[in-house]
Amino acid sequence: MSAGRLSRVDGGLRLEGELGFATARLLWQEAAEHLPVAGTVTVDLAGVTRADSAGVALLIHWTRIQRDHGGGVEFVNIPAQMRSIARVSGVDGILPLSDQ
Repeated sequence: MSAGRLSRVDGGLRLEGELGFATARLLWQEAAEHLPVAGTVTVDLAGVTRADSAGVALLIHWTRIQRDHGGGVEFVNIPAQMRSIARVSGVDGILPLSDQ
């Protein structure tokens, strides 16, 4: 298993690795170091290799953190697996998923 990693990059954050029940919990806590930020933060998910519903829950959590602090978030390069989970779960409408 490749643990999920969150890092700062120019213009936002990059999420990499696996986003499963075991790794999402750690990233949930780690978000406090990176969020909230002023304005809108872009989170690039191109490096996500596998995800389940816990990964989608993590994105919802980050969206709420940003909104609660008057900011926003945009998720780009979302893996097809995560899009499918969000659509089937009925949360794709509340997640700011970019078509990038």
